[in-house]
Amino acid sequence: QVQLEESGGGLVQAGGSLRLSCAASGRTFSSYVMGWFRQGPGKEREFAAGISRSGISAYYTDPVKGRFTISRDNAKNTLYLQMNALKPEDTAVYYCAATTSRRLDPGEAAYDYWGHGTQVTVSS
Repeated sequence: QVQLEESGGGLVQAGGSLRLSCAASGRTFSSYVMGWFRQGPGKEREFAAGISRSGISAYYTDPVKGRFTISRDNAKNTLYLQMNALKPEDTAVYYCAATTSRRLDPGEAAYDYWGHGTQVTVSS
């Protein structure tokens, strides 16, 4: 089992940047494929980015591709999401999630453990 806690959210102007962190504790962090999901106001939660256990492979959904970068530091048990060129439509609660699956899976149902989320608000 792993416990996840996000941080780094906040209010930023359009075009700005934020870096989210997700600290993991419990079972070995490097044994999990990790993902970032987000849920905007009045919307369903959606996949944003995922990263393999080693950090070599990453996958992004089209709305964030080219602007967001997912990374991980297995020595520090931490997952990151660097968000650049932020847009008002990126406003959402951002969640990190962990799965014991070996595949990079964009489906919410594949993830076993979730953090409580951190709010990102992008003003126009």
